[in-house]
Amino acid sequence: MSFLADRLARVKPSPTMAITALATELKAAGRNVIALSQGEPDFDTPPNIREAGIAAIRRGETRYTVFDGRIELKRAVCEKFRRENGLQYEPTQITVSNGGKQVLYNALVATLSRGDEVVIPAPYWVSYPEMVLLCDGEPVPVACPQNNGFKMRPEDLDAAITKKTKWLILNSPSNPSGAAYTERDLQALAEVLLAHDHVWIMTDDMYEHLVYDDFQYRTIAQVEPRLYERTLTVNGVSKAYCMTGWRIGYAGGPRELIRAMGAVQSNSTANPCSISQAAAIEALTGPQDFIPKHNKLFKERRDLVVDWMNRVPGLYCPLPEGAFYVYPSCAGVIAKKTPDGKTIETDEDFVRYLLEAEGVAVVHGSAFGLAPHFRISYATSNDELREACTRIERACRALQ
Repeated sequence: MSFLADRLARVKPSPTMAITALATELKAAGRNVIALSQGEPDFDTPPNIREAGIAAIRRGETRYTVFDGRIELKRAVCEKFRRENGLQYEPTQITVSNGGKQVLYNALVATLSRGDEVVIPAPYWVSYPEMVLLCDGEPVPVACPQNNGFKMRPEDLDAAITKKTKWLILNSPSNPSGAAYTERDLQALAEVLLAHDHVWIMTDDMYEHLVYDDFQYRTIAQVEPRLYERTLTVNGVSKAYCMTGWRIGYAGGPRELIRAMGAVQSNSTANPCSISQAAAIEALTGPQDFIPKHNKLFKERRDLVVDWMNRVPGLYCPLPEGAFYVYPSCAGVIAKKTPDGKTIETDEDFVRYLLEAEGVAVVHGSAFGLAPHFRISYATSNDELREACTRIERACRALQ
């Protein structure tokens, strides 16, 4: 009999990390591989933020801090929420963790009992359903197809809610599709949630600053204040501030929930890295002028990839509002044969073909709960994106 916990039998390793690991192995073996599989900005952490971390080391700030974040960082988070989202929080309503992923996981551990349900719009970030399963809950995916802009309709949300529903996880802009909810979209969902007062809302706003074409970002507690008391507004410094390796995520929410999440964290990891906290304070309170500069480059890359993919036979690529992903449909290549006679039966077959034939690593849509699609991260240079698109087009034209 296995000594491993039964719940692990329900959980799969992260497909995005698995594809990235495979691409890394192939590179190490000498293959020319372009990895478009990982969601990580290619820009360095801005110098002022790096210097804040270095200064903290020199000041000797290398000891334990409060288990869920320094008061100075909590105050900076409160000011960020006030300034950018119109949300008023006190430091006692803020938690800081080792990345946004831990914030989400702490909330689920603290609230889910066996059989509780969590509604998750699909396509979804690969870790949402797995975290729910690890906490003995039941993920309830709701298909949000391309013809709905990859966004959840209010009638679909209403149909998914049962007496067992504990949470709705709402990610905007979305990983993997880049779809972002407008104020009108959020208000329509809020009307449904107001009619189901037992359902809490967890908003993953990690890509908040990565929006294009004059899109006006809103988060749901900002749009509908009546949901404030049952919303956990989650964010972090990873994406907009190019700080993925620093591992700082944070959230604002009701005091009782924040206390419960703190109890989980105090008995697991305790405080996030003290040096990373110092850098995060500078990120949130220092100059923000690099963000629109990065966004201009991301938009150019998005447009390059979308235009190119829409010229490739068998593919169709919608234009996303945010993040740094596109989520093309590959329905037009399903059932075609590769040059060596293999049939492309699924989107996973297709992405494996791209990796084997052309050395391009992308992630299959079924990993995100909606097929047949694949996700491209365009957080890399224009030259590398052009080469990757050339290879993808060549691979598709070789299919019969």
